[in-house]
Amino acid sequence: MAILRYTAFTHDPEGGNPAGIVLDAAGLSDAEMLALAAEVGYSETAFLTSRDDAARAYRIRYFAPSAEVDFCGHATIATSVALAERIGVGPLTFTANAGEIVVDVEVDGDTLRATLTSVPTRSEPMAEDALDELLAAMDWSRDDLDKEFPPHVAFAGNDHPMIAAVSRARLADLRYDFDALKEVMTRRGWTTVNLFWREHDGRYHSRNPFPIGGVVEDPATGAAAAAFGGYLRALGSTVRDFTVIQGVDMGRPSELKGSIAAADGRTRVGGWAVAMTTP
Repeated sequence: MAILRYTAFTHDPEGGNPAGIVLDAAGLSDAEMLALAAEVGYSETAFLTSRDDAARAYRIRYFAPSAEVDFCGHATIATSVALAERIGVGPLTFTANAGEIVVDVEVDGDTLRATLTSVPTRSEPMAEDALDELLAAMDWSRDDLDKEFPPHVAFAGNDHPMIAAVSRARLADLRYDFDALKEVMTRRGWTTVNLFWREHDGRYHSRNPFPIGGVVEDPATGAAAAAFGGYLRALGSTVRDFTVIQGVDMGRPSELKGSIAAADGRTRVGGWAVAMTTP
């Protein structure tokens, strides 16, 4: 059984967010998939537990080193490019725990670009007690928040708090209590925390702590970017197309291109993916 290693939302094998990919995972148990994800050690590994190449339709599951997640954007992008390299470009349909994810893969210069369309999004203001717990675990205060972007919990397959930093410097200074934040997120049902700073309308910088997955931080989080599109829509933003810059502070720069795709808040999130030269 081959475990592929690709990195998503970048042209550069040294950038983006690495993902493990198993294109033929039929017959693997949950425990075996979790163990393989832990062995690979990336924030997620994608497993195709059934595949129909003729119909270009697949059952996909995602495992972090310490838990299964219902939807993972960067692993979907990486898997789509890996499949397209083997069966050709065009549309792909994935059935995830979160629902149906449609991906279009096209040639973009000398590489391949994939764009997913999320499940319908939703976004609601965060409860005050939940915000207090989150800020305490991150050692942030309300003075660290950009008042133009109220804290929400947004969904595009997983729940992600949307927390706007008052400055790029505040975003860069990310030091948090891993165990405390993991406990809060597990109890609240959150997958990553989408911390962001607005450079200008349409361009945002982001960091995503991911302790429940067993990793400190994600270099690129397609699921959170999709949820962020739903969040912008819920705020009544006029922004429809946006760019998220992530991973810079980790030394793995990533670029995610998003757009709000439909009246129900489905968000398109796209980017490149390339095979990694080293594990």
